Amino acid sequence: MFTTNPFAELGVFLSPLSMQVYIVLVIIAVAAGTLFDMLHKSSAKFYAMYLERSEAAATRPLTGGDKASIAVKTLAVEIATSAEFCNPQRRVSHLFMFYGFILYCTTTIAMVFGYPTTATPTPVVLPILWNLGAIMVLIGGYWFFFFLRVNVAKDGQPVFHLVRADLFIVTLLASVTFALIWEFVQSTGNLMATKIALGLYLLFTTALFGSVAWSKLPHMFYKPVMAYRRRVEEADGSSSLPSPAITNEGR
Repeated sequence: MFTTNPFAELGVFLSPLSMQVYIVLVIIAVAAGTLFDMLHKSSAKFYAMYLERSEAAATRPLTGGDKASIAVKTLAVEIATSAEFCNPQRRVSHLFMFYGFILYCTTTIAMVFGYPTTATPTPVVLPILWNLGAIMVLIGGYWFFFFLRVNVAKDGQPVFHLVRADLFIVTLLASVTFALIWEFVQSTGNLMATKIALGLYLLFTTALFGSVAWSKLPHMFYKPVMAYRRRVEEADGSSSLPSPAITNEGR
């Protein structure tokens, strides 16, 4: 099960081309949903105005090398380690989901486009990494859903009291959960159960990527940009944030 490309076996129901077209449509949906979110919330306009004010307030010019160094630091700290999370549990949960989701998506694309049928044997490492990525998403996601959501952990609301902000995590967990269920059922040879599990997997996957304009998925693209800008502002003197207080312990 863990060493077999589930998408190659999918050829019994769908052609390789239809699977590849679906992936392309998903990518288009994410791009279109993010663009719609930016236009609807005027995020691009706000950022352009914010950038103009920030550059006008700069007191120290930065070279291309300075900006490249800042980009590397942003990638290594804010993005790679999710340093913006003060709560260590939320940080670890987010890292599980972040790296698991990347692993899950990239291996899906690799298997669907590179090894779409059983006639093109898939390297064993790809299905293993696909399953590993899915399991990482589920560990971080269910941990967050049941124990770390603000309305549950802080406000004392019931776990299944869902709000719009939960759209992304719910559809993500449903999609990845049914991906593993489909993979397992497919390995048993039960054709009807496989069709049902596949249908639910595609349903929640479509909901996950088709609801980008209303979910938190675009934040994955916004956060790195704003983290980079904060570092640039600290370097060029345009930041309006107060300097960290120096305590006796820090001297």
